[in-house]
Amino acid sequence: MTGSPPHARPGPDVAASTREPVVDGYPGRPAVRAGDTLRLHVSTRADRFRMDVYRCGETLRHMAFLIADGRHAPARRPEQDWCWPGYDFAVPANWPSGVYVAILRADADGPPDPAPVSAEAVDARAGRMLFVVTPRVPTARILYKVPVFTYHAYNDSGGGSLYRSTHYTAAPPPGGTRIVSLRRPGGGIGGPVKGQPDAHDPRTPRQTFAHWDAPFIAWLEANGHTVDYCTDLDLHESPELLDGHRLLLTAGHDEYWSAPTRRHVTAFRDRGGNIANFGANTCWWRVTVTDDGTALACTKFPPGAALGVDLDALRGVPDHWWETEPENTLIGVSYRNGGGHWLGPRAPLGFTVQHAHHPVFTGTGLREGDLLGAEHALVGYECDGAALRRDASGAAVATGEDGTPVDFTILGVAELPADPAAGWHHAARESEGRARMATLGLYTRGGTVFTAGTVDWPRVLPLDRQVRTITHNVITMLSRNPGPASCAPKDASVPAEPG
Repeated sequence: MTGSPPHARPGPDVAASTREPVVDGYPGRPAVRAGDTLRLHVSTRADRFRMDVYRCGETLRHMAFLIADGRHAPARRPEQDWCWPGYDFAVPANWPSGVYVAILRADADGPPDPAPVSAEAVDARAGRMLFVVTPRVPTARILYKVPVFTYHAYNDSGGGSLYRSTHYTAAPPPGGTRIVSLRRPGGGIGGPVKGQPDAHDPRTPRQTFAHWDAPFIAWLEANGHTVDYCTDLDLHESPELLDGHRLLLTAGHDEYWSAPTRRHVTAFRDRGGNIANFGANTCWWRVTVTDDGTALACTKFPPGAALGVDLDALRGVPDHWWETEPENTLIGVSYRNGGGHWLGPRAPLGFTVQHAHHPVFTGTGLREGDLLGAEHALVGYECDGAALRRDASGAAVATGEDGTPVDFTILGVAELPADPAAGWHHAARESEGRARMATLGLYTRGGTVFTAGTVDWPRVLPLDRQVRTITHNVITMLSRNPGPASCAPKDASVPAEPG
């Protein structure tokens, strides 16, 4: 979510509880290589605490536990390193790359808790830590990027996020820049989250690992896709992690990108690496990472802007990517040509299919003009689009005037309601007057870049056979081919979706 209207009431997951958690913690870094040591930071008033570590894949697999003496430290401000007591955790060299969740509890001497069955079951606003184990050498053709920057942008631990602060209530922060620490509870799990409940899936809050990434990863691994994992901080600092992989994969809500992360991903594309973005609102905000990799800064307020204004509706916002280096030059689409529906249920929208013979649609049964995903409100809660025109046959074609590559093949569009009463919000853009269109498509520039154009693709993935088939087709094509995948609409054979 890019913002909140001034009248919006906070949902139940927006604010932190005033009660101190019995035990809480955070990792010193969001990722660790297999075989290295990760420093975990835990605060509790209990004499001892227990930590159980699970790997999140098709199911949750118990990997290790730790029992240690407890020490207490106070909470701090959101921009500060919380400096809680540290505990070294040696990650075995044979642990597979993946997303790991640590569950903390204070009754260390009691029997182990029953094994949780899913990431949804372990999601909580305290007593949890998330970290990623990266491979020492590539073990798969696919590299999944976990959006830790975006998790922390919405993490409200300490009374603030990149959206609000209890410490600056009368005016924007100095210089219009907000700062958040990566060294505090939260960041995908275990902290309070800024945002509204998802009316289409209220089980977990948006902006958490359990909401979009976990179901996508569970589907990937259940369907036989071997995957390596990293965070955006890893790609910011160590672009060599991309070496040896054919496909960089991201899903859901990957909104906050640093300039080095974007530069390294673009270079990966230029030398033939493929990218599949099963999400939207991607690369909307630019963040600056501190030299030690422990905090993020984002300048959101132009001079003279007041608190409460919809920053996306303004021009001259310093860290909007689109105003200086449009994100659609990389991913093909931009939030400024789409929109967001943040509050309550939205009217169902799906993509109107074109180029139905494209290999992306193999096995779906979709025909020209069919609707994709409308039954499950696939388009939303935020979506990205391209500036487009209609050719003589009525097909949507990218104009390229907004930075979208002119050879971007549009495979589906969904026109967003213009009436404010429909609940959609829109950002400023270069020119008005044309419809806002969520856009599904792909292009090739060295490597091939596919974009789904909607944040809720992972939510619908378990519900819709056609969405699953498209996902399987894209991943299969872009991870196996030694050269760029074809963007041209044509008949092609893609193996059927497993299961």
